[in-house]
Amino acid sequence: MSFKSILMAAIAAVSLALPSLAHDTGTIVVEDAYARAAGANAKAGAAFMEISNHTPDDDRLLSVTSDVAARVELHTHKDMGSGVMQMSHVEEGFVIQAGETHMLERGGDHVMFMGLNRSLNNGDVVTVTLTFEKAGEMVVEIPVDLNR
Repeated sequence: MSFKSILMAAIAAVSLALPSLAHDTGTIVVEDAYARAAGANAKAGAAFMEISNHTPDDDRLLSVTSDVAARVELHTHKDMGSGVMQMSHVEEGFVIQAGETHMLERGGDHVMFMGLNRSLNNGDVVTVTLTFEKAGEMVVEIPVDLNR
């Protein structure tokens, strides 16, 4: 067996042993997800991620649930003028256009955890269930990263 064959086999074995950082329903892919809170005693936190739709049809993220908080909502920031931004609940959810990626990011659309049941410490994992109009439910394990 050549060195190249051994190396390729080792890489394949390691890649199978590592958990994937992407969550995929076969139609919707969630990548680069992370959660954070302002501090150990914070009553609220947020999660951010990239949601890609690999289908020919638009879909919609309708809701998010998690046992980490009393309430979990989809939020966005709205410009109220004079440099004032206000967060608000987006009851209709977020459209994930066919063949596109929708960013949930700081200062924009995001998942909001209100009434945290525990502190979000660096390295913790938050389990959320995303519910899509067409793709259905997707459970995502989101790492807490306070450095982002």
